[in-house]
Amino acid sequence: YTPEYMKGRVSAVNSIFIGSSNEIGAFESGTAAKLIGTVPSVVFGGLMTMLVVGITSWKADQLRKLEMGAGKK
Repeated sequence: YTPEYMKGRVSAVNSIFIGSSNEIGAFESGTAAKLIGTVPSVVFGGLMTMLVVGITSWKADQLRKLEMGAGKK
């Protein structure tokens, strides 16, 4: 739940992270492709994504129990 007076700040921070993540990801992908090749970099990126998702689902048990729309009036 985000208090009403904080929603603008939270939205601004969210926009910064979402906006910069694409550029950082493109830089990382290009660098990896240049260093180890296109196919290995795609495979490595996919494996790292699956690893992060697996660790997150293992460690953040509360996310699986989260009810969408909870706290709405």
